[in-house]
Amino acid sequence: MEIRNIAIIAHVDHGKTTLTDGLLRQTGMAAAGVSMDSNDLEQERGITIYSKNASLFYQGTKINLVDTPGHADFGSEVERVLRSIDSVVLVVDAQEGPMPQTKFVLKKSLELGFKPIVVINKIDKAAARPDEVKEMVYELFLDLGASDEQLDFTVLYAVARDGWAKKNLNDPDKDFSPLLNTIIQEVAPAGGEPKDRLPLLVQPFNLAYDNFLGRLAVSRVYQGIARPGAAVFVRNQTGELKRGKITKIFTFAGLERQETDAAPAGDIVLIAGLPDIFIGDTISANPEQPALPAIKIDEPTITLNFLVNNSPLAGHDGRFVTNRQLKERLQKELEVNVGLKIDFSQSDRYLVAGRGEMHIAILLENMRREGYELQVSQPNVIFKEIDGCRYEPFEEVTIIVPEKMSGTVIEKLSRRRGRMQEFKPDGGQVKIIFSIPTRGLFGYRNEFMIDTRGEGIIYSRVTGFEPFAGEISRYETGSMASQASGKALGFSLYNLQERGALYIGANTEVYEGMVIGNVAKGNDLVVNPIKGKHLTNMRASGSDEAIRLTPPLELSLERGLEIMKDDEYLEITPKNIRLRKIFLTENDRIRSYRKNSK
Repeated sequence: MEIRNIAIIAHVDHGKTTLTDGLLRQTGMAAAGVSMDSNDLEQERGITIYSKNASLFYQGTKINLVDTPGHADFGSEVERVLRSIDSVVLVVDAQEGPMPQTKFVLKKSLELGFKPIVVINKIDKAAARPDEVKEMVYELFLDLGASDEQLDFTVLYAVARDGWAKKNLNDPDKDFSPLLNTIIQEVAPAGGEPKDRLPLLVQPFNLAYDNFLGRLAVSRVYQGIARPGAAVFVRNQTGELKRGKITKIFTFAGLERQETDAAPAGDIVLIAGLPDIFIGDTISANPEQPALPAIKIDEPTITLNFLVNNSPLAGHDGRFVTNRQLKERLQKELEVNVGLKIDFSQSDRYLVAGRGEMHIAILLENMRREGYELQVSQPNVIFKEIDGCRYEPFEEVTIIVPEKMSGTVIEKLSRRRGRMQEFKPDGGQVKIIFSIPTRGLFGYRNEFMIDTRGEGIIYSRVTGFEPFAGEISRYETGSMASQASGKALGFSLYNLQERGALYIGANTEVYEGMVIGNVAKGNDLVVNPIKGKHLTNMRASGSDEAIRLTPPLELSLERGLEIMKDDEYLEITPKNIRLRKIFLTENDRIRSYRKNSK
């Protein structure tokens, strides 16, 4: 049986998961309602975060499908997935065309020499423009330096939600067979008879875990036949060699895994029995075989400290609250999250480096759902020294806003050291592309939503390191910190909401040093949110007016990471997200400020 290995790539919400699910259902490999995006966070956010494997059988051919993340912060997932497959299916929206995140995953694919199959999806939209989008895709290929062979890509038109694709717009709507036939015709078979006879060579590109079997390596068999019971050698990234034994092998059938007695060259399998295996290691039949090329990962751009939660409300919500438990969880994350780097040299805090705020926020959200309590410091960008000059990460920011709001956006991004690369009007809206330091984007998305009244769209992707852009001036709000502990009262919050936006509502438990809101004037303000109304026996006109509180600004993980100051921690528990000052009492904060000033 021939094997084809492909990845489905796209912008975060352009229907690639719907397309993958449709292919599995049409070939009888998945039931209705079963989706590749099975993780709770993926379903809530509507994006793919983790790469997942599935397979289908069509006309005597096994097609291994790998669903890839579309967000640039999960570039480490994309990097290792693309190393395990032979071609990609690029899904593009028939109305919006290629988006910034599409550029990110496509660039990686072209660099590896793949010739993509392009699927223009959602052609049933009223504003669909498939012919224009095809030209836009062609221009994108040119901009990314595609070869002549890659420019000669095949285009199909689809409505993945309804379960059909076709090669020509005039063809009847039927099923996904035109796409499946194209995959079989254009994607070279993986493995085959000559490779099956060579010594075993396997490389893991993902890890899984089973309560009975322990760590599982999701791997591609590059040559030879993998069998249970085979004695193998594992060579890690540093060249260290260890002996091991494969106990069980599983292949994918739809979204399920099935145990097998043999996995031929070219197949994607799960291997059990190698407890010390890591992503990018080489599994070989004998120690003389050379190691496969290491999986290259984009380097991190931001850092922040993870600490044990030591606030007055610590331990109320979480099950895992100690330093040892936090360290063990981060060490476990390193095994599967290769885009993450963690410094364990300090005993009371751990310096975590990631690709971006979304990358870190997903890790924190998973930890709090597992029952962990912790606090994190303000994110800072990573600076590099190159030839004696200071370099910092830059991002390409693409913004789509109504034309009347573009002036405010341009003014604020220019003030944050952004350089406008493109300004393109498009039917009442404008598309603006900026190159801006990552520092300049900290705290801006909040302002962007307010400035555009929720009508704007903003995307960003890291483009690399460029010379230091200089100091960045941005308007910052101050913090409203509580000076007392107890339950916040509506009477007090009613008077405080005139000073700025509140993060809490009435009856919320607060403690001294907790940040309960921001101050519009920019200076920190110490307030008493538990102060009640003074009661007397006298009645006066207007004293019994109803209190009307403005709904609080809810703190999410991403918003908290954006708005926190360098003298604050973000406290994260399974049930609450709070901002707090590092030094809880006002005297300690003044003492620290004077010490730092000296």
